[in-house]
Amino acid sequence: MSDRTIRSDPWPHEGDAAGYEDFKPLTRKEAQALRAKEPLVSPWRVVRLQAMVGVVVAALAWVIWGERSAGLSALYGAAVAVVPGALMARGMTSRFSSMSPGHSAVSFMLWEVLKIAVSVAMLMLAPQIVQPLSWPALLVALLVCIKVYWFALLWRGR
Repeated sequence: MSDRTIRSDPWPHEGDAAGYEDFKPLTRKEAQALRAKEPLVSPWRVVRLQAMVGVVVAALAWVIWGERSAGLSALYGAAVAVVPGALMARGMTSRFSSMSPGHSAVSFMLWEVLKIAVSVAMLMLAPQIVQPLSWPALLVALLVCIKVYWFALLWRGR
């Protein structure tokens, strides 16, 4: 093995002072200023926006396709995004998930698995719940409601 293939470890080890001497904790005023500059987006705000967008898409589907079933299918597609998103928001805003960083990480993973499972179950039950089902209307509404997450990133970016 040549010297070129051996790399030094980029991560500081316990006891290393490299990179830590410049660390300064924020004061209360500095933390408040940073939080005011970079506000958090409430997950409930995103869920409400998804629900509103879903209702609009369902109304448009009803008008465009001219069938009540298309509107109901689109509304169900919006629910496939909104209901699991609301479950996730409820789980992530609970006291348990904010107890410590470890609890937060585990809580996030568990709620994300539940969100996916509920979404898949709702999609599998769609033909039994909405009859006659319009898959294109359902999938368009689901896709549009999922894309609302991008707007949340834009809100935060401002």
